[in-house]
Parts: sequence; structure tokens; C-alpha cells
Amino acid sequence: MRLSARATFASVNVLIKQIRDYINSWNTTAKPFTWTATAGEVLAKVRLVATNVKKLVNNNAN
Repeated sequence: MRLSARATFASVNVLIKQIRDYINSWNTTAKPFTWTATAGEVLAKVRLVATNVKKLVNNNAN
């Protein structure tokens, strides 16, 4: 089951039912998530992104 971000719904109750159906479907077929990156690798990427965001902000401030 897939929910579309651009879907239209007849009412809020229909939307709520679709969301609940999606969650129930997801939970029925859920599988454990296994991290493949080390904490150090994740933190290195976070630092890289933070540095790049700071550069963008500084470049756009001028």
C-alpha cells in the first residue's frame, strides 16, 4: 500500500482511514532496520553537511 502526498480525499475521516490503513499495512510487513554505517561515519557526514550549510548561508548573507 502506498499513500500519495498529492492525493485528494473526500473528507478528513477518509484521510485518517487511509493513513491508519497504511500504518497497519506497514507494521504487518515491517522488518528490522540494520545500520550499516558506524557512528563515526554518520557523524562525519553530519559535520560535512553542517559545514556546507554554513557556507551556503554565509554566501547568501552577502
